[in-house]
Amino acid sequence: MNNNILDNRVLINLFLILSILFLYSCASTHHSNYQKGKYVVASWYGKKFNGKQTASGERFDMYAMTCAHKTLPFGTKLRVINPDNNKSVIVIVNDRGPFVRGRDLDLSYGAAKKIAILKQGVERVKIELIP
Repeated sequence: MNNNILDNRVLINLFLILSILFLYSCASTHHSNYQKGKYVVASWYGKKFNGKQTASGERFDMYAMTCAHKTLPFGTKLRVINPDNNKSVIVIVNDRGPFVRGRDLDLSYGAAKKIAILKQGVERVKIELIP
């Protein structure tokens, strides 16, 4: 009986190790170019979505420093820089989007206001991952 328990523990540990290795091998590394700063097209969203649930489950607050990104994990912190005026803001990814072709990032109204892209609506910005 002791051998069966030991065999089961070995199998469970082996399964866990293989599962972790599999998941690690599936992890995306294509976001590493954000470490140095990447230029993307950003837009913003606000009143229409204010108070509604985001993809992460949080309620959207148009005045909070948040953003939507298509693939970055929820909770990822980004520095977003407007190269036209060098204003920057740190935002947290809490939603998915934008769902408009040619756009890469949707900033909350508050974040867009802080870097002065409200008037333009859509602007080329630089983003950097914050570790």
